[in-house]
Amino acid sequence: MTLDDLRVFVAVCRAGSLSAVARDLSCTQSAVSQHVKRLERETGVSLLERQPRGVVPTTAGRILCDAAAEGIGGLDLALRRLGDLVNGESGSVRITTGGTTVRHFMAEAIVSFRRRYPRVSLEFQTETSSRGCFDALLASNLDLAWITIGGPVRGIEQRPVVDLPWVLAVRPDDPLAAHTHIDVSDLTGIRLVRLPPNSTSGAHLDAVFAELGIRAGSDTSVADWDTALLLAELGLGHAVVPAVPGLATPADGGLRLLPIPTLPPLSVGWAVRRWDALSPLARAFADTVADQCAETSIIT
Repeated sequence: MTLDDLRVFVAVCRAGSLSAVARDLSCTQSAVSQHVKRLERETGVSLLERQPRGVVPTTAGRILCDAAAEGIGGLDLALRRLGDLVNGESGSVRITTGGTTVRHFMAEAIVSFRRRYPRVSLEFQTETSSRGCFDALLASNLDLAWITIGGPVRGIEQRPVVDLPWVLAVRPDDPLAAHTHIDVSDLTGIRLVRLPPNSTSGAHLDAVFAELGIRAGSDTSVADWDTALLLAELGLGHAVVPAVPGLATPADGGLRLLPIPTLPPLSVGWAVRRWDALSPLARAFADTVADQCAETSIIT
């Protein structure tokens, strides 16, 4: 059993496909299969269950995958920290996050961090959901993930940074545009642009709506908050979105953003494998972003 065997096995469990991992590693599917077979020979149990559309870990496979992912993650972090000790302030910080997060939450922090650490490389990897960020964090040598805070996730520590109130985006000619704020009763029956159902923010909003008995129509789903605002501006529905830092209406007044004070805020922040294992550079970047969020005015 080698470290490469375990890395490949974890990758297969997360991808659900031998061929996908083979493409990522630029090798044959047979080579990937050999890594898994070697583990199965040494453990004496079947680790993967073949299905028509890929593979899934068996019960034994899930146990090994969880342990291997945690161990590999800790080893990768240790190697990164050793590299930082050798290189001083000339290492790298690797972050995974959503497509629009950098602009809304990190733009000024990136500038500030680069001024302070000009020799440090910032590397960003885009995922479409918090679940995707967690998987990427566990499966690779990423340092940080910016996510919507949700329930506990095995092998992940979450740290809230800022709570975002919700706003309703409407066109100026909409009857609701004359309101100073929106009550939850105002949302019943209107057509909403739906947030991604696989996203934590979308699930959070759906759960709140269900709890409050809000029944809003929706036949349009989007991949991110900015697209929801664009569709609202085009008159294709109303958009309930978090009031992210720097959120502003178009220059031509194409939208009004009305606070919805009765909706519980959305918490966003950092996720890592272990805070105490973060490199000094990664911790410095995380703190810089958190400080910038605290200083940035948010719509209320």
